[in-house]
Amino acid sequence: MTTLTARGSSDVRQGILDVGQRLMAAKGYSAVGLNELLATAGVPKGSFYHYFGSKDAFGEALLENYFDDYLADIDRILGEPGLSMGERLMNYWRVWQNTQSFENCQGKCLAVKLGVEVADLSESMRAVLKRGTSGITDRLGSAIEAGVADGSLPACEHPYAVAQSLYQLWVGASVMVKIEKSLAPFETAMVSTRAILRLA
Repeated sequence: MTTLTARGSSDVRQGILDVGQRLMAAKGYSAVGLNELLATAGVPKGSFYHYFGSKDAFGEALLENYFDDYLADIDRILGEPGLSMGERLMNYWRVWQNTQSFENCQGKCLAVKLGVEVADLSESMRAVLKRGTSGITDRLGSAIEAGVADGSLPACEHPYAVAQSLYQLWVGASVMVKIEKSLAPFETAMVSTRAILRLA
């Protein structure tokens, strides 16, 4: 088995982030100690501090990496050819529903898992969360505008406010899915999303 330290430096850094994302999506930020992270990643402590000055610096990098990937996924979904923007937007919520379930969340719902926890622990991590979630809602707001322009969504007076409300609705539904261990909150969120966007 190849350890991370036997790979190139960028691979080692990314490998630590990937392992951290899986662990923290499952357990939370505070519950994962540095020793567990290093043992799971198969790297010595010196390698960790070579790439990250502290656990908080690691947390910032982890969230930045997560949002980079997440925003790329949104861009792919909202750029899918052959569909109206309204269809693409509804596909985004379907993908959310399919990938953010309580059974299939490791590494996928980091913003939901860590948001409340780290916002109170670290101002720098809170700032990354704010930038990342703003990137999401900005894309959703632009998609709503584009959907109105192509006729696939009805007129919307405040598309960016609607985008923020929809994102908050789905984050809340993700929390309730975990609490209830049921996908019913996502079904409710989908009904509400269609009503907010005034889709038949």
